[in-house]
Amino acid sequence: MRKPFVAGNWKMHGSKASILSLVTGLNAQADQLGNVDVAVCPPAIYIDYVKRSLSSNAISVGAQNVAAEPVQGAFTGEISVEMLKDFACDYVILGHSERRAIYGETDAEVAQKVKVALTANITPILCVGETLEERESGVMESVIASQLDAVLDVVGIDSFADIVIAYEPIWAIGTGVTASPAQAQDVHEFIRGKLAGLNSAIAEKVIIQYGGSVKPDNAKELFGQADIDGGLIGGASLNADDFIAICKAAG
Repeated sequence: MRKPFVAGNWKMHGSKASILSLVTGLNAQADQLGNVDVAVCPPAIYIDYVKRSLSSNAISVGAQNVAAEPVQGAFTGEISVEMLKDFACDYVILGHSERRAIYGETDAEVAQKVKVALTANITPILCVGETLEERESGVMESVIASQLDAVLDVVGIDSFADIVIAYEPIWAIGTGVTASPAQAQDVHEFIRGKLAGLNSAIAEKVIIQYGGSVKPDNAKELFGQADIDGGLIGGASLNADDFIAICKAAG
């Protein structure tokens, strides 16, 4: 039985004041989470502040990105995996559609970052997903398969025992449009089936989150699908009550 996992992606949001308010709300309700793993991923500059502000060990902390370079060096503006490890990050979001679309990250670069995270024992949250145009033109599965294959080619199927996958239909991120539970389940089933073709035991255990306009009022139905194991939550993770409600729906 897979344990649900919900992670909050705070993106480029926050100040010391707003984060203190948010974390205070999370602390007050952390004992209500139930049987679900929970993490929050603040902007890198606030990782230490969040870790020091959280009073509950029921909520882990992750990062939103990491450098592809395996060791520290002359890479201005980058954050090394050793730095994330130094601040005890448990997770790192990799290959988010915004990183791919806005900053031009390729499948190969994402795969290298996954490898770097794994070497530091930080769990990658590997994002995959398609645009609306790709869905409507019938190439959705091949796009997602290519994103997975790039990682499989670098780290192998066995490494997926230590990887979380987040399926995020790009057309549903920040738009208020959510994939229907059936649509989301179909893609999650495809992902799990692809991995099962290489190793059925690992495929059965891998956590596959859904990301894309998840809210308290649609979370329970989404998370009730057979292959949806929680969510990667964007906007709703910036509100403590909403985020806790989503976590409870998963657990």
